[in-house]
Parts: sequence; structure tokens; C-alpha cells
Amino acid sequence: MRASKDEHLAIGSQIDLIVVFDHSAIEKNAHRLNDRSVVIHDSSGGELPPNSGVPEGARVIGIPFSRHAIRVFRQDIYKNSVSSAVIGRLIGLRDDDMHQSFEKRFGRRGAQALEYNLDALKLGHELSDEAGLTADNGLYEIVGADPHPQMLITGNEAVAFGFMVAGGRFFVGYPITPSTDIMEWLEKWLPKFGGIVRQVEDELSVVNMAIGAALTGTRTMVATSGPGLSLMQEGIGQLGMAEIPLVIVDSQRSGPSTGMPTKPEQSDINLLVYGGHGDFPRVVLAPSTPEECFGITVTACNLAEQYQVPVFIALDQGLSQNLATIEPIDPQQVEINRGDRLDADALAAMKTYKRYAFTENGVSAFAPAGTPGGMSLVTGNEHDEFGQVSTDARNRIRMMHKRQTKLRTMQPDLPSAITHGSDTADVGLIGVGMTYGVIIEALEILDDRGISAQYHQPRTLWPMLDETPEFTRCTGCTIVVEYNATGQLARLIAAHGGDESNIHSILGFDGVPLRAHELVQRVIEILDSRRHKVA
Repeated sequence: MRASKDEHLAIGSQIDLIVVFDHSAIEKNAHRLNDRSVVIHDSSGGELPPNSGVPEGARVIGIPFSRHAIRVFRQDIYKNSVSSAVIGRLIGLRDDDMHQSFEKRFGRRGAQALEYNLDALKLGHELSDEAGLTADNGLYEIVGADPHPQMLITGNEAVAFGFMVAGGRFFVGYPITPSTDIMEWLEKWLPKFGGIVRQVEDELSVVNMAIGAALTGTRTMVATSGPGLSLMQEGIGQLGMAEIPLVIVDSQRSGPSTGMPTKPEQSDINLLVYGGHGDFPRVVLAPSTPEECFGITVTACNLAEQYQVPVFIALDQGLSQNLATIEPIDPQQVEINRGDRLDADALAAMKTYKRYAFTENGVSAFAPAGTPGGMSLVTGNEHDEFGQVSTDARNRIRMMHKRQTKLRTMQPDLPSAITHGSDTADVGLIGVGMTYGVIIEALEILDDRGISAQYHQPRTLWPMLDETPEFTRCTGCTIVVEYNATGQLARLIAAHGGDESNIHSILGFDGVPLRAHELVQRVIEILDSRRHKVA
């Protein structure tokens, strides 16, 4: 957990307070400790060994949490509540406030659970007294402030909220980490607004049921991760051929195959942009904050129906599941665009309804299935304007051009990039998703060290907008920060007009989020390497 009066959407470079129940956790995290850190460890099995890696000067406190929990409560799990009391003392929380928090958290679990956890909290305070820990000599002083409403929300929850507010009324999914939270949030809330959530047996069923729902004119969304997205590819091709609107959320995780389900990665970019057989238009959007998760989901719903294409939202495990405090989202600001739809009256006024009529912008007016007078054919084969299967060469060329034309006509409606920092800086960074917070923080550290830098944050990955390749040609050094082993975002930018000779990559694929100071060091190494080459 990271707490600050200012917004920080990245994990801190150093650990001020660490609580561990086994000594191996110290060894794993010792490199992030400093001589001001406080280390609380479970001393039930003995004190820390001399070679534990704790820096000299760090404050080490040993308390036998497990021994007390088992002796008093007969269950080791209560060491969590016991240690919470110690943590509260160290970070400056008042005992009464912790007591109220426990009552709120455990009261709904029944009288016995509440009683045991309150007793564990009391025991923790007694152990804190024995160790000489009081709120007065903790790490921080917590002072009052003028309260105002805020939201504590994850990226997944913001996506689900955005879908519901945008008029989404059908969601179908299959549980897969780290996207499952979206389905669980919607299961609770969407039925209250007339929506339906369905959990089915696999991702093949997910995409095919979604296709059926979208054909009825219902705003529909699915959410998955890499393995599930792989299974959906045939259905996604059907979306492209039959021009069916669908929003597909991909919460990326470490791969390939099962990979590391709980660890972040951004290695599905190629799959999102190029996945599926044949050529068909699609949109790939990339939010980087919870607020953007909400807003871009609304945009995705609109784009899918306006242009009758699949629209992907590229999340990653960090953005999906990290909690953040944000200003309240105002649903009243949402605008809904359902695209060119035909009702029974409009169809009655038409001489002939052609579902796939050739148009200047590539989009054909759509009558949802069941609309009187709106009968049409839906097929995965190439077809003519009525939906009749066709292998005619001239029709094939016209239909391919029709569908691809959407990529050009939609560009004014696509979310543009945001530039942070000095827009005249010679050093430029590019990144999306969970790289946002660490890059923003790195800009501040670089500035303190006399290095001016700017951050180009794309929000549309496909179709690639000219602004991103242009950015690589306007800076002296462009560094793309991403979580994969092959530089998929950097290669995508270079392939579509970026200055490949000016693009450098900082890659992470070990499942561990970058820290700001680590990123700064790697940026400096790239800059030094470039200077040496020039010399």
C-alpha cells in the first residue's frame, strides 16, 4: 500500500514498513529497504538471522504473532488481525479508530467472527505496548483534513461501471484472472438496471453468445485475459465479417499459455492488433488510469456501434486490480451514440433494406434482428449487400474496401494521446496502462536531476494515429516502456511510421512492476549509451 497527499499510481521505490511472517520474505524484499525502514517480523520461530539482508540502521521489531494466535484463538489466521494492531500503531492510527474499522469490517461476518477479531486487535495493542509502540512514536502523524467524497476503485470496477452507465445491458464471461472482477461487479449491479450477466462454460461460448446478443441491438461486452482471447479468435473473425459491434476487454497477464496469472504483462498487443485470420477493421484502446478506464469504456461502446466493429480495451493486471482513490466520476457527463439504426418506421419508408449497403463512410444502417421489415442474412462467408453468400471478385473487392474504409472515417472519434511534462523536451517516453504511474513519477525525478523529459501517452493503439509515430520523429531520444520481452508496442510504432533509429525499449517481463527510481536509472543508461556512440 502507498499513501500520499499527492496522487501516485505506481508502487514506491522504497519500503518504509514491512511486515513478514516468514524470514524468506525479508530476503526477497531486502533490496527495497533502507536505513529508515521498519521491519516487523514474526519471531515465533526465532529472531532474524544475521545475514537476512536488513540494512544497518533499519528498525527491527520481533513479535511472536503465530504463537499468540494459536495459543489464544487456536487458529494461526488470527495473526493477521493481531499484526494489524501493530501496523496501526506504527502508522499513527488511533486505537478507537481501528476498533471502529474492525466492527465495520467483521460485523457482517457474524457475532463470533467479530468478537474473535476484536479480541485479536486488543491482543495486538497489548503486544504493541510491550514493544514500546504507541501512536505518538509511529512513523507518521495523521492529521485531520476537510473531507470530501472520493471513490476507491480498481480499473476493472471502473470498466464495469462505464459499461453500465453507457447503456450496456448484456455481459457474458468465463472466470479468468485478472478479468473476473468485471463480471463479479456487473453480477451485483447490472440486473438492478435491467441488464443480464451470464457465466458460461468457456470463452468459445462467451464470444458466440455475445454475437447473438449484439445482433439483437443490445449493447454487449465480454472480458477475458490472454488464454481466453486466444480461444475467441474465430468468433472475433465473425464479428469482422458480419460487421457486428462488440466490446472486448483484455486484462493482460504474463504468458504464454497459463503463464503467471496473477502477474502483470502487456504481451497481448500483437494479438489485439493482428489477431484472427483475414483482414478486418478493429479498434484497440488503452486506458492508463481508473478515470480513463471508465471514460474509454464509454467511448468503446459508442465506437463499436457507430462503426459496427469489435473494439478491444487493453488493460493489464496492474491497472485492472490496483485500488486507487480518485475524484468521483459523474455519470451525467456520459453521452451515448448508438450509430445509424433503423426502426420499423424508417424501414417502412425505405424501398429496399440492404444490411450491407455500400456507403461513403463504410458503415451500413443497421436494423436489429426482429425489427419488422428488417430481415437480413448473417453469415461468416463473404456476401453481397443483402448478406447473400458471394464469391464474385468485384463484390469481394468492394466489400473489403467498404469495411477497411471505417478505419479512416473513424479517426476523428478515436481518443487522442495525452502529453505530460515539457512538450519541448528532447527526451520522450511512451507507455500505456500500468506504466503511466511510474513514468509520471520518473519525469519528476529526472527533472530534479536536470533532465527534461516528456511523456506521450497513447490512448488508441489501433488504428495507429499519426501523432504517435510523429512523436518519435520530434524528440532526440524516444524510449518505449512496456511489459513484454519483444517490445511489441515499440515495434508497432516503428512499423507504422515511427523513427526506428530513434526508438529504444525498456522492457519488463519478470512479473514485477517497475519502480520510478529503477526506470530513471535505465533511462539514464540509455542516454549515456547514446552519448558514448556519438563521441
